[in-house]
Amino acid sequence: MNYIIVDDEPFALEDLEEALCAAAPDAVLHGFTSPKKALEYAEKSPVDAAFLDIELGSTSGLVLAKQLKDIQPDIHIIFVTSHEQYALKAFQLHATGYLMKPATQEDIRRELTFLYGEQGETRRLRVQTFGGFDVFSDGKPLLFKRAKAKELLAYLIDRRGSSVTTGEACAVLWEGAADDAGQKSYFRTLVTDLRSTLRLAGAEDVLVKGFNRLAIDPTRLDCDSYRFQEGDPQAINRYRRDYLPNYSWAEFTMGMFEARL
Repeated sequence: MNYIIVDDEPFALEDLEEALCAAAPDAVLHGFTSPKKALEYAEKSPVDAAFLDIELGSTSGLVLAKQLKDIQPDIHIIFVTSHEQYALKAFQLHATGYLMKPATQEDIRRELTFLYGEQGETRRLRVQTFGGFDVFSDGKPLLFKRAKAKELLAYLIDRRGSSVTTGEACAVLWEGAADDAGQKSYFRTLVTDLRSTLRLAGAEDVLVKGFNRLAIDPTRLDCDSYRFQEGDPQAINRYRRDYLPNYSWAEFTMGMFEARL
């Protein structure tokens, strides 16, 4: 991980660097008393998270945060300040965290744990629904024989464990096209393809099949949209109003996401 720290008070900067180094000993740290220097660094190097004081002399940490996000939209912003009154404005900028000075090693470790989870915590399948739909097993994307089989899995993930009948799924996948025997036969082929793809990934039990009903087990997935709904700051930070953009049926869920912001 590559972190930057910005505080115009050298002693405060040094204290925060020491606490962050103790909380994340494997991270690479870069400290700046100059917001301009921090921006110049961010223009050249990827940064995972920025720890910012809010009052930075001639400028504001809130302004700096916006400038950093313009350069690197996925950067995590954690404000470290003595001023509680800025909290609302900070989170309106989709800040990941807000720590009060003096920030201790325990405070920072708790914030990083909330951001990245406990070290070594993994699930078998990782699902990306923001910016396009993909499913990964051990870091490798799953390959689907048919685009409709992939869309079926996307729809089941959107349902988050709620089961659907064959008729309901067909109405969504083919947008209300005539319900006939040929369509249902093709749907059964899609289910077979999907089970085969999941089996090759060692994750067939993600799919939950009943009599004329199909669902997924959401506990077997690490899904960005699920994390978003649970209030995970990293997922919220990555949301760009781009939930399952290739599927028109996903607009209803995206409307609910918008209402949460």
